[in-house]
Amino acid sequence: MRIKRTTPRSGIARRTRLVAVTTGLVAAAALAVPSANADEAATYSSAQLTQASNAMLKADVAGTAWNIDPKTNRLVVTVDSTVSKAEINEIKSAAGAQAGALKIERTPGKFSKLLSGGDAIYASSWRCSAGFNVRSGSTYYFLTAGHCTDGAGNWYTNSSRTTLIGPTAGSSFPGNDYGLVRYSNTAISHPGTVGGQDITSAANATVGMSVTRRGSTTGTHSGSVTGLNATVNYGGGDIVYGMIRTNVCAEPGDSGGPLYSGTRAIGLTSGGSGNCSTGGTTFFQPVTEALSAYGVSVY
Repeated sequence: MRIKRTTPRSGIARRTRLVAVTTGLVAAAALAVPSANADEAATYSSAQLTQASNAMLKADVAGTAWNIDPKTNRLVVTVDSTVSKAEINEIKSAAGAQAGALKIERTPGKFSKLLSGGDAIYASSWRCSAGFNVRSGSTYYFLTAGHCTDGAGNWYTNSSRTTLIGPTAGSSFPGNDYGLVRYSNTAISHPGTVGGQDITSAANATVGMSVTRRGSTTGTHSGSVTGLNATVNYGGGDIVYGMIRTNVCAEPGDSGGPLYSGTRAIGLTSGGSGNCSTGGTTFFQPVTEALSAYGVSVY
């Protein structure tokens, strides 16, 4: 789950709404909707696929995610269990002449933002996960999800909030989904590892890449990258762009946690559907973008 509040406006109500969304998270596995799929023989240009993507934004249907699949030359649209047949028709109508470019897949879970991650971290009213430890010169930070840092002040290592980590130093959500927390408590160690895995560099994801995710709710799980540059509409204006799509499972409490491939940092857990009993679809913020935005590096 993600927390969204860039200003004091409707902050309490927004967090309450998002927590309620999280509790409804159910198992998910991608299922095709044959009637909604494109004519596989047709060919679509990059301009037509861009038009179809723009139509998805215009339709603004919560519970949808989409990315261009260069192998099939289609816009893969994943719809969760809350999206009705009427809304699918609305999406196709918005696409107009480019409706044939849509390849619609249904996932029976509900897309939501997932709080918690690698090691549990606590803000005033919610829990998330530390992603990757990073530094700029002699100042140390960790990255996490932007919907976690949005509206957050200090962070703590325990649920009773007695051991301070430090304050939020940066936050970007929606649009992006990354945030930065500074270590101000010198008594807390900050190794450049994820669990027992040393992280020495950062890299961009590629389709088919083997990846591992670590979270404070569900521990460590692995899978592969299934899509790039995905746009995810969580509803309520919470739309994020440029996400990594994977078949790695996650559950509420895993937001902000690290996605990595061997010693390489890849992404930060954003949200998705499903659970770690039956699987699901999870989206990640590319970590390279966050590192560049804040001028920090893994170590």
